[in-house]
Amino acid sequence: MNSEYLFVYGTLLKDFNSDMAHFLATHSEFVGTGYFNGRLYEVDWYPGAITSENPSEKVYGHIFKIFDTKMIFEVLDTYEGIGETSEYPNEYTRTLIKATLETGECLKTWVYMYNQPFQHLKRIDSGDFFSLEENA
Repeated sequence: MNSEYLFVYGTLLKDFNSDMAHFLATHSEFVGTGYFNGRLYEVDWYPGAITSENPSEKVYGHIFKIFDTKMIFEVLDTYEGIGETSEYPNEYTRTLIKATLETGECLKTWVYMYNQPFQHLKRIDSGDFFSLEENA
């Protein structure tokens, strides 16, 4: 069985109270917490991330091991607004990146990156979506 990894940083986090977070947790295996080099922005009630070359800029989140990749990504791509029936340009793109687990292990993992202009958005300096939720 082919498995891949998915890094999530917003409404798909395992402790987020949503149907999609529950779907992901039910159909995958939680690997651990980690980060990738990037910047996190407050898009609306949900975040968007972009990559960064600056090693001090990090986006924190959860990494899941996905087993039925075709089924999972069909559902999540639709949720993230990716696909033929979605508006173009898509709000997010699914991209392969290198993420680091809190143990220091590096994994090649998929992530949904924000795919719209971000300069006008408020940056979440901590890189942690839950820190924004806690301060709301």
